[in-house]
Amino acid sequence: MDPVVIPMLVAAIVVVFLLAATVRIVPQARRYNIERFGRYRRTLQPGLNFVVPVADRVNTKLDVREQVYSSAPKPVITEDNLVVNIDTVLYYQITDPRAAAYEVADYLHAIDQLTVTTLRNVIGSMDLEETLTSREEINARLRAVLDDATGKWGIRVNRVEIKEIDPPNTIKEAMEKQMRAERDKRAAILHAEGERQAKILTAEGTKQKDILEAQGTQQAMILRADGEAKAVERVFQAVHHNNADPKILAYKYLETLPALAKSDNNTFWVIPGELTEAVRAVSHAFGDDSTMGLPESTQPEAATPLDVGSASDEAGAPELEAGLPPSLDAAAAADEVAKQAAEVVSDAKAEAEAAAARASEAPGRGPTSGG
Repeated sequence: MDPVVIPMLVAAIVVVFLLAATVRIVPQARRYNIERFGRYRRTLQPGLNFVVPVADRVNTKLDVREQVYSSAPKPVITEDNLVVNIDTVLYYQITDPRAAAYEVADYLHAIDQLTVTTLRNVIGSMDLEETLTSREEINARLRAVLDDATGKWGIRVNRVEIKEIDPPNTIKEAMEKQMRAERDKRAAILHAEGERQAKILTAEGTKQKDILEAQGTQQAMILRADGEAKAVERVFQAVHHNNADPKILAYKYLETLPALAKSDNNTFWVIPGELTEAVRAVSHAFGDDSTMGLPESTQPEAATPLDVGSASDEAGAPELEAGLPPSLDAAAAADEVAKQAAEVVSDAKAEAEAAAARASEAPGRGPTSGG
């Protein structure tokens, strides 16, 4: 091989090596600290950068994106002398690569220890109950202390979160019992409140039902009374409009008597004193005043009450003077009187039909109107 070629190859290799050592390509979100002969020179920004070969070297490569650091659980004593284990989550970002590399040896370890000491100071002034319910306050106080301390290290603490607070097992059991008691209490209160509301609603429903039923009964009675009043008024108007004489009224009076005596619950029955007068009026109306009267045995005195069911009472209630045996009860007496009244009415109808037949056989004569 030609002796000239070998030096040229060596020179070419050296040039390539120097060129490669001169160029530095920095990725995005990265920062390189450059030292020249062991002294900080500058920080390379993302992109293509040139350095002096052999003299310049990269000391640290830092990531300036927001980082997450989770610390291990640390024992912390509360104000009421309870030991709880607390672990935190730290969100930080490098703002000054030179300070992060040269102001502190290990910024993660420094931040972790600062977090523990600050956390113990904060938790030491709180009891367990306040510690469990004041996470936002603890986070804010931790962030204020850490951000102030790490500013000179070129690090900004964006957020500090307490990930877990782990009290002792005995405290957990006591808290579970307390929580269970609170839930039982609230359940009993809700159950009692529900029963109270149910009773109130039931009472209101019953009240509304009674009111509506009373109003319905009232309206029905009013309507029934109005109907009866209108019916009586119409009957009264019909009687006066048709000019009914006392004979027809006496005949209707006698027709009503059998219905009065048919009730099964009658133990006291009053024979009206107008019975004989009504029978005489009907008999006189059909022209046979002598034969159509009631027998003497069926003509009681006016408004004579009869209480057959109380035969053992003292004398003072007059008995019926009809030919009724004294052993009959009130229903038998009523049936007997109804039978006699029905016979009188039947005889009156037969006599009226006979008079009408005689009047039809002899023209020019009208039926006699007795009296």
